[in-house]
Amino acid sequence: MLSTQLTVNGKSHTLKADTRTKLFNVLREHLQLTGSKKGCDHGQCGACTVLVEGRRINACLTLVAMHDSQAVTTIEGLARGDVLHQLQASFLQHDGFQCGYCTPGLICSAAGMLSEVWLSVPSHATVDISGMSKADALTDEEIRERMSLGRGFGAARRSNH
Repeated sequence: MLSTQLTVNGKSHTLKADTRTKLFNVLREHLQLTGSKKGCDHGQCGACTVLVEGRRINACLTLVAMHDSQAVTTIEGLARGDVLHQLQASFLQHDGFQCGYCTPGLICSAAGMLSEVWLSVPSHATVDISGMSKADALTDEEIRERMSLGRGFGAARRSNH
């Protein structure tokens, strides 16, 4: 058993878990944060996407031991009390759901994608980010590329670049 300290959604937790325990399992089983969903368990669907230190990751593919002393944000942590995160509110307002199963991962991925844009992190669709305003960076092509790479279904394309 390994002791791991995480800050999850702003709250500090010290957890004892087997070194092989995935972050996904700790979030759902130890902390009862069930917003993240298990889809494929291979990092291909993105349903388990959370933010670690502001970067989006598939929680089903990473071990909790790899994130000692790091901050994790789940779909539950995006809202501030009763006030939804702007992306959560937009999904509701624009009926951005299908069955809803992957929606938490999609919203977390979108939050991570926006952070990447604001930090001027380029993508494969970016021509040149120098001197580009943040608003100009968010073309439909750029959003599709960034969301594809942030979720599992872009994995095949990533390996070809």
